Amino acid sequence: MLVYFSELTDLTEMQFIYCLVSIFVAGVVRGFSGFALSAVVVASMAGTLSTVELLPMVYLLEAFASLIMLRGGIRDADMSIVWVLSICSAIGVPIGLMATISLPIELTRIIALGLILILAVMQLFNFAPKFVGTRIGLYGTGLIAGIVSGLAALGGMVVALYVLASKVDPRSMRGALVMYLFIGLFTSLIWYLIYGIMDVRAVIRGIVFAPVLFAGVLIGFSLFSPALQVFYKRFCLVLLMCLSLVGLLSALA
Repeated sequence: MLVYFSELTDLTEMQFIYCLVSIFVAGVVRGFSGFALSAVVVASMAGTLSTVELLPMVYLLEAFASLIMLRGGIRDADMSIVWVLSICSAIGVPIGLMATISLPIELTRIIALGLILILAVMQLFNFAPKFVGTRIGLYGTGLIAGIVSGLAALGGMVVALYVLASKVDPRSMRGALVMYLFIGLFTSLIWYLIYGIMDVRAVIRGIVFAPVLFAGVLIGFSLFSPALQVFYKRFCLVLLMCLSLVGLLSALA
């Protein structure tokens, strides 16, 4: 069975097992935090797969996770903010994708891990400049989130900085992130197809790993409690910092 699925996904047996564990953990994190699925997958798997391979697979995993969490997102999110973020992000995605395709594989890996580390540190220490929470900051956040999404599928972490600066309550924050990621699926798919990075292999990997992701998201979703939001956030950010730091040290060694 293991041999069959590793061959089906074009991975070695060890790579396949590592992907299963990484995606399950990412699903749990996504379930109770509303974001960081892409960040955990990229941070933990950047040494296994190239960024160009990770982007379409992460896209599909985000699509499956968003469907599970969509109901809560619609109920809790401020859609006026979500739409601005989504439209501006759609403009930024092709800029990031162009850079990802053009740059050397190892450099894109370092950029992705570096972005995760920087964004995680900023959120852990509540460093979000006040202007980010303004109306102009909202438009800028959407554009930058799109560029970062094209570079490393980390748009959700950029949007989280806006939420931090604007002092949105935890449930609304979670809902906004869920809806932003859901709407972004449609715009990102268009650009992925235009740039030719969404292929059959990525679709197969997404389908094969979906059940593990579902299990993780449902477990994480059941664990969510507004009273423990601070703990969830710190746990996620410390995890991302550790994964990205290890990845960077490995890439630079």
